[in-house]
This record gives sequence, structure tokens and C-alpha cells, in this order.
Amino acid sequence: MALDTPSSTVAGTAEDPVARLSEEPVGHRFKGLPPDAAHLTVGALAAERRNLFDGGFTTPVLALSAERLEHNLAVMERYAERHGLAFAPHGKTSMAPQLFRRQIERGAWGITLALPHQVRVAREFGIARIFVANEVVDPAALRWIAAELAADPDFRFLCYVDSVRGVELMDAALSPLPEGGRPLDVVVELGAGEGARTGARTEAECAAVADAVAATTTLRLAGVAGYEGEVPEADPDRVRAWLRRLTALAAGFDAAGRFAGTGLDEIVVSAGGSAWFDAVADVLAELPALSLPALKLLRSGAYVSHDDGHYRHVTPFNRVPDEGGLEPAFRLWTQVVSRPSPEQAFANAGKRDAAHDLDLPFAQVVRRDGRERAATGVTVTGLSDQHMWLRTTEEADLEVGDWVGVGLSHPCTTFDKWQLIPVVEADGTVTDYVRTFF
Repeated sequence: MALDTPSSTVAGTAEDPVARLSEEPVGHRFKGLPPDAAHLTVGALAAERRNLFDGGFTTPVLALSAERLEHNLAVMERYAERHGLAFAPHGKTSMAPQLFRRQIERGAWGITLALPHQVRVAREFGIARIFVANEVVDPAALRWIAAELAADPDFRFLCYVDSVRGVELMDAALSPLPEGGRPLDVVVELGAGEGARTGARTEAECAAVADAVAATTTLRLAGVAGYEGEVPEADPDRVRAWLRRLTALAAGFDAAGRFAGTGLDEIVVSAGGSAWFDAVADVLAELPALSLPALKLLRSGAYVSHDDGHYRHVTPFNRVPDEGGLEPAFRLWTQVVSRPSPEQAFANAGKRDAAHDLDLPFAQVVRRDGRERAATGVTVTGLSDQHMWLRTTEEADLEVGDWVGVGLSHPCTTFDKWQLIPVVEADGTVTDYVRTFF
């Protein structure tokens, strides 16, 4: 499937903005691309179907596996369908409109984001449904969102509220609504516990926030939400206990009539990072019938590229393998530029190229003269700004000039280091390029 295939669930434009990304000049702006392609557009370079290893690409260069990307998209599409979940994957992981498009084509309800500038990017590329997993209190951002809602009746926007003060600030910024404007839909965020991240800590505090929303004309209570990944000392029992608090909060709000007379078509109940979406599916399946249909909204995002570190160890598919499995889709290729001793080597990728906030990269393969083999005896021990520190044992056959393919941990801090990422088939053929906006 081409990355720029239009989707009916994306707001239409006379010219598809995702397709227009192929018209960008390659030039000097993007790391790792062939210098002799500087005069081409991204689309023209993609049409040449160059090989990553002998097509003029320079190191370091990040590659996104075409086959594994498609596999991961399909796995989560089937998972959401099987469990009756709407899916709004967290787009801040990639900030890649082409991947937003692919996710929506694979059944996603919309895209989850975290910050106003991310919403602007998504709207620029026609995303019609956006969930912001944050309380938005910036007046300029709120007025811009209100204008978007007034101008586009098909635009659906949701965001967290977790404090009375936040509600007051939002109401002040939005008053009065623009002509033809609509109240901004909000969901009360239940915090995952003491010491967790955002969210009201108690049900009483959640009720006070909901009361504050009801007292405005600029906001509309649309449901409840939270993030189970912040449950302290998380384990299956603790995560499910918090999720049951969340569903009980939704049912309690509904029983109290908090959604009555608001004009809602559905009540939003949302959770789901990438570590515990099996628990989310289980507990949302227990949600009792409400006065309106429930939009059970899962928000896992790191699945798109998955990784070779953090998420590989915590994926729910490790606990429920019959449900499917995700595959690491990134590989960073770097080149040995120094071999100062038998125990040490240095490659030309560093902190600006590789994710390192959770785990260091993992040496996987060595490539020399067109042949690839396991990186036996090669270990990444550190990163400088532009160097990767490699420790080598007697087993390591490593020379200056060798390409080393490394796996990466935490996709959230991989995408943001690369503005244009080659999509590569198993034989090295580059079929497309994914543009990111951070």
C-alpha cells in the first residue's frame, strides 16, 4: 500500500497534503540521503528504488522496514477489531503524517497527540479526529482550536481536564466562542495514583472538575480517561484495579446525569499505552451499559515501529501470544570509523542519531563487501555526540569501513532524530520516505 493513498476518514482537500510531501526537494536538509540525489524531489528519489547499501546513502542512516511496518499496522488493526475497541494511536511517537494516514486506513478512529503544535501538524495534513492526552491551557492554542472547530463541522477534538483551575483557564480563553463555534469536548483525567504523572488523584476531585466543566458554556464533558502506564509499581492486578476505578468513574458520572442533555452521541472511556493494552481490553469489556453508547478508545502508539529494547520486553503480546506479536521495524546503520585497539571501536552515529533515553542501541549485524553476518562480540557501551562506543571481544571481526546495523530502544525518541526516514524492503530496496515533524 502506498504511503500517500487518500483515506475517506481524513478531511479532504483539493490537493492531498500527504501526497505533496513527495514534492519536497531532497537537497542537503535530510541526513543519510545520497548526495547525488540533491537535485531530486523526495518522490523522484523514491521512484528510483535505490538500494540502501549501494545506492549512495551515507552513514549514519536510519531504515524503517517496509514489511515489519505493515505487519505491525495489521496486528493492531486486528486486535482493536477483535476486542471492540476504537483506536486513536499516540501520534507523538512518530509525528509522521504518512503514518497517521496509514493508521487511519487500517481502521484507527483518529490520532492521539500531546501538544498544541502537534495538533497544528495533524490538522495541516487533514486529520479529522484528534485526542489530546493533556490539559490544554494555553490561550492562543485554545483560541486556534476553537476557530478550527467553528470552521470545520467534521472536526472532532477531545482533551484532558484534571483541575478546576485548568477548567477556569480554558473557559476564560474560550469566552466568547467564535461565531458558529462549538464547545470544546473534554474528558476528566483520573490519575494513576500518588506519585504518578497527571490526573486528578481521587474520584471526589474528578467530580469537582466535572462540576466546573458543567458550569461553563465553552466546554462539554464527553467522558473520562487516563493512562495506566503510570500506575505505581505496575503489575497486572494493580493496573486492572486502576482501570476498574476508571470504568466505575464513567458509570458513576453517567448515573449522576452528568452526560444528560449535553447533545453527546457517545460517552468516551479511554486509556491505553503500549505496555498494558491487554488489561485495557479486558477491563473495558466489563464496562456496564451506559445511557449512551460507549466509545472505548485505546491509545497505544509505540507499536508502529516497535523496538529492540523497552517495548519488546513489555508488550502485552508477551503475556498473550495467541493475540499476535509486534516486530522491531527500525535499524540504524552506522559505519566503523576508528579501531584504536583490539578491544575498542568507534562508529559514526551518536546521541543525535540513536535513541538512548531508556537503553543503549544493540549491535545486531555487521556488513562488509555486500555480506551480512551477526555482530558477534560487538557491544555498544556508550554514545557521544557523534560517536558510538563499541566494545569488542576476540570473536569480533570488525574493521574500519564496516557497516554496523544496530537495534534501537524507545521509538518515541527515534523518530524525532530523523526528518526523513527511508522505508526499506528486506533486500535493501528503498521504496518510500517517511517525513516527520517535531
